[in-house]
Amino acid sequence: MPRPRPTPPGVAERLQKYLAQRGLGSRRGVEEWIRAQRLTVNGKIAELGQKVTAADDIRLDGRPIKARAAAAAQVFIFNRSPGDPLRESSAERAALIERLPRNAGKRFIAVSPMPGIDGGLELVTSDGALATRLQRANHQLSCEFSVRVKALLGPDQLAGVSSGKLDRPARMQVEGVSSSEADLEGSNRWYSITVRGASGKDIRQLFERQGVLVSRILRVSMGDVKLDKSLLRGQFRQLEAEEIEGLLHPKPQADNAA
Repeated sequence: MPRPRPTPPGVAERLQKYLAQRGLGSRRGVEEWIRAQRLTVNGKIAELGQKVTAADDIRLDGRPIKARAAAAAQVFIFNRSPGDPLRESSAERAALIERLPRNAGKRFIAVSPMPGIDGGLELVTSDGALATRLQRANHQLSCEFSVRVKALLGPDQLAGVSSGKLDRPARMQVEGVSSSEADLEGSNRWYSITVRGASGKDIRQLFERQGVLVSRILRVSMGDVKLDKSLLRGQFRQLEAEEIEGLLHPKPQADNAA
């Protein structure tokens, strides 16, 4: 029997297809649950043909079903340590994607990966079409990076970073740059920079144009998807459908005029 075709995250779909895509039962089996009144949606007995989204409270025999993104649209977030290989194993370290569940796919694609010497937030998926969509959407996403430099930037250097000027004609849209005494680390200082649609390579170039040595860059967030203390270095988790939808359709840029 052919597998159900995936539905884009956030789009309403028939209950039996929704659950079947997520490996929670066959369509026929889900239909039997519905006929037996074992399924409820938002507190009401489910009906055949009823459409749902990830926002609905779906329960089987009173127990909530926490459905993740469809198998064909799985996206994982890694907290990668600088130097750890993401896709290809080295002589000393195994690739991070080798830790992913085997049923998640065989070939993974990284979305706007950080340079190998840097680290932080990485996104990977085994869905090529979804990876392309996420890559395009990334150009509109507001992303935060932590940058460690062996210097204290002066006013002119900070202005240079804020300008977003690179070696190519295009400029990055810098939304903010900050640092504090708490960000001191020996002779190094950490800077937090929020930009729209930039890569780790762009961030390094932006700071190095100011004549400083950049020793490390960590990506902290992509849109609303952020690293937090619960995801330790080297760990991963699967994104929920709502998070994937937020990456594909980022919120409009806030109006700075107040």
